Amino acid sequence: MSKELLKMIADEDVAYVDIRFTDPRGKLQHVTVMADQVDEDFLEEGFMFDGSSIEGWKSIEASDMKLMPDTESAYIDPFYAEKTVCLHCSVVEPDTGEAYDRDPRGTAQKAEEYLKSTGVGDVAYMGPEAEFFLFDNVRFSTTMNKVSYEVDAVDASWNTDAEFEMGNMGHRPGIKGGYFPVNPTDESQDLRSEMLSTMKRLGMKVDKHHHEVASCQHELGLVFDSLTKQADELQKYKYVIHNVAHAYGKSATFMPKPIAGDNGTGMHVNMSIWKDGKPVFAGDKYADLSQEALYFIGGILKHAKALNAFTNPGTNSYKRLIPGFEAPVLRAYSARNRSGCVRIPWTESPKAKRVEARFPDPSANPYLCFAALLMAGLDGIMSKIDPGEAMDKNLYDLPAEELAGIPTVCGSLREAMEELKADMGFLLKGDVFTEDQIEGYIDLKMEEIERYEHTPHPVEFAMYYSC
Repeated sequence: MSKELLKMIADEDVAYVDIRFTDPRGKLQHVTVMADQVDEDFLEEGFMFDGSSIEGWKSIEASDMKLMPDTESAYIDPFYAEKTVCLHCSVVEPDTGEAYDRDPRGTAQKAEEYLKSTGVGDVAYMGPEAEFFLFDNVRFSTTMNKVSYEVDAVDASWNTDAEFEMGNMGHRPGIKGGYFPVNPTDESQDLRSEMLSTMKRLGMKVDKHHHEVASCQHELGLVFDSLTKQADELQKYKYVIHNVAHAYGKSATFMPKPIAGDNGTGMHVNMSIWKDGKPVFAGDKYADLSQEALYFIGGILKHAKALNAFTNPGTNSYKRLIPGFEAPVLRAYSARNRSGCVRIPWTESPKAKRVEARFPDPSANPYLCFAALLMAGLDGIMSKIDPGEAMDKNLYDLPAEELAGIPTVCGSLREAMEELKADMGFLLKGDVFTEDQIEGYIDLKMEEIERYEHTPHPVEFAMYYSC
């Protein structure tokens, strides 16, 4: 692919090459290189950089690292004034050329190799459904004497009586009323269409868009792909959404719970395994699943609390995962309702048979999230973990005593980190994750937890200031 990429750079008069990688928290990072500096040697030997500047990676005395471009990931950036080719990179040790064990993309690649080594399958497909919010104005402060935030949008449900210079047309979705009326109630049709069109021009496989349940909440459809490639695509998905929104004078966020009293943002992840061109999950068991698919579900349910560390990696994630509401917090599975944390979507085609994890959210690092979900499911298959009976009744309406018998996912990021410490063995198989990587990740997240726990919250002033 190197020759094809270099030809494309020359033929399209590309000025720059943007080499991109993902840090442990899931944020896309980049370095831009003049195109005339990029040749076959550059693509084969990689680009040196200072790893100590990335939180959760190397210390200053051992900071040299190397970015290895994936030439098959190339795309023209649609937002730069100068024509720029972007390449996703994996991170390697410069002295040995081996994958750096804290590189999220490298972890995803190792998970795919581990799948092949088990004999269970040769490809894992991931289909994320990442929701997001769009606001017109965002303000927040976290100083020692002031903690506050405010978000606003013209089409927000709370603005029914707001006075705007251009007038108030009154058409907007109510609380939990955004799924999914046409315009003018849904005023973001053109914006979402441009997001989807931009993705298609980048070569991404996309299929739909719509307003979501909450006020100011939206979703675009990404068609499934293999694990690492889909994680790359999800990074591009976020990048396009952020930048198209910015061009429209709006601000996009994948924060799970930016507003109170309305639905939070999730990222349902559809998963399937194939072997020799055939779907492993299709069979004659419950909901036309195979025994392997049921064991896969068993692994997801067993390890759900440890998975939360990667699938729900922020303190804000647990503002969404609260029992008694619509969030999928119960460790149960069903083909009939969406209230459990695992669902089997209905389909007539065996090729479309899949398992949907409903508890992840889009603040997750996609490489680590997808890899961890696959490792949990594979542990279920290899260890023959029985998921128990499906829960086809409405879990929201269960009597309290029956509901108490169903285990839940974690209730806080601190709990998720404790569960990850106690249940990391399934992630270490095949050296996909390493203890050093997980310990470094926990350290990074504990910094966030301590900052959150040490900071007074505005609601505490409302509840306790006059006590």
